[in-house]
Amino acid sequence: MMETDQRFFKATPKAIQQAREFATATLAGWGRGERIDDIRLCVSELATNALVHGTVSDHGFLVRLDAEDDVVRLEVHDSRCERPTTREAADTDLSGRGLVLVAALADDWGVQDRAPLGKIVWSSFKGTGGNRA
Repeated sequence: MMETDQRFFKATPKAIQQAREFATATLAGWGRGERIDDIRLCVSELATNALVHGTVSDHGFLVRLDAEDDVVRLEVHDSRCERPTTREAADTDLSGRGLVLVAALADDWGVQDRAPLGKIVWSSFKGTGGNRA
């Protein structure tokens, strides 16, 4: 059975915490807690990227969670078309590690275009408790 939930967040710093809380409550409600820490961290990183780099002025972002079988897919939708890239951050850099963390924690991740404008940065996580009796 496919489970889906999504929520739109305003472009404010408070939205990052709200997005984490949304993901935690949704996954707990679905009984999918095995990878909740990994997913929460990826929500934080992708929502922060959307807020800082991905939203047009005063536009928010959407977080969507889909679960089927033993896989959870996290999507963060934003309003800019520029695709993010991973890069090596120096030890002294204060930022630039978000997508590296997502790539390390998720089983897969990527970026796709969103119509009519913007992009979706997604990540997927296997072993999330979908084989419940």
